Amino acid sequence: MVGFDPGAKEAAISPKEAVLAGSAAGMVTRALISPFDVVKIRFQLQIERVSALRPEGKYAGLFQAFRCIYSEEGLSAFWKGHVPAQLLSICYGAVQFTSFEVLTKMVYKLTPYDSQSAGVHFFCGGLAACSATVVCQPLDTLRTRFASQGEPKVYRNLRHAVSTMWRTEGPLTFFRGLSPTLVAVYPYAGLQFFFYNVSKKWLGPPSKGGDSGGSLKSLVCGSGAGVISKTITYPFDLFKKRLQVGGFEAARARFGQVRRYSGLMDCMFQIAKEEGFRGFFKGLSPSLVKAALSTGFTFFWYEFFINLIHNVERRRTTSEPAKD
Repeated sequence: MVGFDPGAKEAAISPKEAVLAGSAAGMVTRALISPFDVVKIRFQLQIERVSALRPEGKYAGLFQAFRCIYSEEGLSAFWKGHVPAQLLSICYGAVQFTSFEVLTKMVYKLTPYDSQSAGVHFFCGGLAACSATVVCQPLDTLRTRFASQGEPKVYRNLRHAVSTMWRTEGPLTFFRGLSPTLVAVYPYAGLQFFFYNVSKKWLGPPSKGGDSGGSLKSLVCGSGAGVISKTITYPFDLFKKRLQVGGFEAARARFGQVRRYSGLMDCMFQIAKEEGFRGFFKGLSPSLVKAALSTGFTFFWYEFFINLIHNVERRRTTSEPAKD
């Protein structure tokens, strides 16, 4: 049910339906996976080695990080930055899925290619994600700042964060890390849609009733697609996070060493020189858990809400009295 399907028994998904379902899917998924996102960001921003065998920095492993954050900052710390994160997820889900549905429909109408092929889903999925990224990058930067700050907090709330960053760093600071994000997001999202398409076809066609929305198969296929695509493109996510906290070093001092980067290439070279190849994959373990849950739930809830919208519309149509 993801993407324009000319052979589907159900009516084509309208942009309005895609906006509603994409927003709802993003909102529910974000609430569920926020703790893993906070831990992943903490790992990504740590200069010292992340290792349980030879601990050097504040965080040495996944379970240790969860215990440390909980004991020092409380349960609510796992939802730090949840307001901008929720706004990000709602906005991103709406733009991405709406763009994807529109793009796959354009492919079907304007080209000889099959709109349900894996290759088309890779191409359209990447473009849709790039569109969503540009629109939502300021919210992503705010989310990263909130998730990375310790106690006492630098930003009291969302309004204070926006006004402080605008006044002290200028409007361009909201787009820090955009270049590595765009470089990474196209293949990452493209591969998500690609592997989701391939795995759903591999596991078999939907039920005869055509009700494929929110099925266990959607969850499993989405989780697998998320893990594969995240592993391939992970270093760029780390570069983005390091760049997004530029100018925010004072708030990071209590977590360990801090670094300043002049740009993407400088960030890459400094990490390679000081932290080695493994430095490019700091935070991969919570990131893969998050990717599996996030992608799986996103596709699951998107199809669930699309199916729910269609069912409501169907009942409304059948309950209306026939016109004379």
